[in-house]
Amino acid sequence: MIEHVYRRAEASAVVSRVIVATDDLRIATTVSDFGGHVRLTRPDHQTGTDRLAEVASTLDCDVIVNVQGDEPLLDSRAIGEAVTPFADPAILMTTLYRRIAQISELTDPNVVKIVLDRAGFALYFSRAPIPYARDPRGGWPPMYRHVGLYAYRRSALLVIAALEPTPLERAEALEQLRALEHGIRIRAVETAYDSIGVDTPEDLEQVRRLLAASASS
Repeated sequence: MIEHVYRRAEASAVVSRVIVATDDLRIATTVSDFGGHVRLTRPDHQTGTDRLAEVASTLDCDVIVNVQGDEPLLDSRAIGEAVTPFADPAILMTTLYRRIAQISELTDPNVVKIVLDRAGFALYFSRAPIPYARDPRGGWPPMYRHVGLYAYRRSALLVIAALEPTPLERAEALEQLRALEHGIRIRAVETAYDSIGVDTPEDLEQVRRLLAASASS
């Protein structure tokens, strides 16, 4: 899985270098074996953001993209979508989302929902179905699911990682809420490219089927 993710990130036209950050020697060995770049980090990080920041602190760059290691179907063009908003120097952090197409996604806690403001910034992320339609007769509002890819100004990432975990972050187990609770705005971009995060054995089997079908076509 990690090699699939690595190769897709490496194929992005906007990425200058791909580095796997891990505290697991087995993963580090696997990445080295297929010729990838890897950094072993401290084992005490509570979130991926904190682990990412440890590596980012040693890099000389402006923008860092966090590609989750459980997204083997990520389209490399989605990384470009997340990076594009940084043409505006006021943007500190970005992420992606898609419109929810299946009712089952609303009640699945592994599918993170996102609510946006009118300017395209995230208001909140939740594992619960949000927003709540009190009177469905008035029509359902647009409902979106988060795609777990983030990009940060390096300076903003280091600030976020230095902050204490926040109550909403702990309650939802969603690290991006730390940024929102501290007033750091997250620009959300609707992506044209779908992906499947591998959170369950069922997800893994679905990804295997899709990769096999792609290889045979």
